[in-house]
Amino acid sequence: MNEGIGQIVGYLRGIWRNRWYAMGCAWVICIIGWFVVFRLPDQFQGSARVFVDTQSVLRPLLKGLTIDVDPNAQVALVAQTLLSRPNLEKIIEFSELNPPAKTTSLAFDQLAYRLQQRIKLAGSGKRDDNLYSITFQDPNPDKAKKVVESVIKVFENNLNSAVLNTDAAQVFLDKQVEEYEARLVAAENRLKEFKLKNVGLMPTEGQNYNARMQQVTNDLGLARLELAQAENRRNSIQQQINNSLQQLKGDGSGAVGEPVVLPIDGRIQSLEQKLDDLLIQFTDKHPDVSILKKSITELKAQREQERAQYATNLSKLNANSNARGPKTYSFYDELKVKLAEEEATIASLSVRATEFKKRYDELHNQVNTLPKVEAELTALNRDYELNRSKYDDLVARRESARLSQQAEESRQDVRFQVIEPPRVPLKPSWPNRLLLMTLVLVGGLAAGIGLAFLMMQLWPTFDDRRGLRQQITDVPVFGSVSLVLSPHALRRERRMAATFASVAGLLLLVYASLLAVEKVGLL
Repeated sequence: MNEGIGQIVGYLRGIWRNRWYAMGCAWVICIIGWFVVFRLPDQFQGSARVFVDTQSVLRPLLKGLTIDVDPNAQVALVAQTLLSRPNLEKIIEFSELNPPAKTTSLAFDQLAYRLQQRIKLAGSGKRDDNLYSITFQDPNPDKAKKVVESVIKVFENNLNSAVLNTDAAQVFLDKQVEEYEARLVAAENRLKEFKLKNVGLMPTEGQNYNARMQQVTNDLGLARLELAQAENRRNSIQQQINNSLQQLKGDGSGAVGEPVVLPIDGRIQSLEQKLDDLLIQFTDKHPDVSILKKSITELKAQREQERAQYATNLSKLNANSNARGPKTYSFYDELKVKLAEEEATIASLSVRATEFKKRYDELHNQVNTLPKVEAELTALNRDYELNRSKYDDLVARRESARLSQQAEESRQDVRFQVIEPPRVPLKPSWPNRLLLMTLVLVGGLAAGIGLAFLMMQLWPTFDDRRGLRQQITDVPVFGSVSLVLSPHALRRERRMAATFASVAGLLLLVYASLLAVEKVGLL
């Protein structure tokens, strides 16, 4: 710890011995630096802030109807290309810089390059926040303002001209629409001619040959089944009519050969069967059993009445065989009516079965023709649907392009606003002479101290025995002689220190004076 402090003290003594070299270096550097600082030309900064509003009521209303173009991407693209060569030429023209030989001169290229380096366009850094700051520095404040105004003008013109160009797309879509319209008409004509040529062979309701064959087969089988059922019913009715006739004839005395079977007998038989089923589960006292027994008793009594009436009618028939009315033989007449109905049903079903058999035979005979016709029809329909789908899609896209063009021309998507217009700057934005003069002073003092330290290292001087032993001899030092200044030498040393302090104070005074001059603005 003591050695470190001693070394630092030694360095300070060495710098102090070379203080005049340090002060001279500081003076030279400060004078030259301050002169350069005051000779730097003033730079005036023109600035402006613009905002590009991309929010629009029209945009969500036209969503899905027009070409979806992101206006924020358009604004970003315009901002990125704002400092391109064509735009720089417009900025130079609007700013009235009037360079010689605009297109080929090296001076114009250098001017455009300097403008590109000095014009600053910065965004806010937030996504979809189209707020831009435009700055430009120049020794002439009017020129700085004009350049910023020119940049704003070019920026706005580029946004206004960045309309979605759909002219070429519309021409292409119109041509494709005409071509597919011709194809669609040709496909329709081919389909119409094919249908006229193959009348009667076309599939119905979207069914192919196999489906139609299966349908006709099912219909034919169902018709034959219904016909067989109707014939069975007719035969049964005919058998009942024959039995009734035999019962009506009987013997000559009017006695009935066999018991007469009336329609009410079937009802009684059905109820008796139901009663037997209930008696298996319940007793005679069950309410349902009692009700069925009562119903059967009533029906049997009614049957006896009908049989008595039937016997009376039969006696009248024997008395006068020619007097038979519809009311006398109601059961027989009912059977005859049912027989007639079944005969009509059989005739109708026979016609259906014959028709379905005819269709089945026709389809079976066309087993090699109809599949071929259906395949050709499927191909024609597929070609027609493909052309119609493409045609409808192209027409929709053409309308979408037209609406997009009209929406872009209305310019309701992008609104350019100048939030802070450019003004002629009254004070220079650069250089900051106060800061630069302070840096020159600090740099001069640091350079002087560095020079003194370097000279101490080149021409070392030993102030104590420790430094002599460690750096040179590495031999123990047994004694030293101290320096005792005379009063005259002591006064001289004091005068030299006061002079050094005066020179340093003068340097600081010059620095303060220059700061005051710059602050007041006398220069």
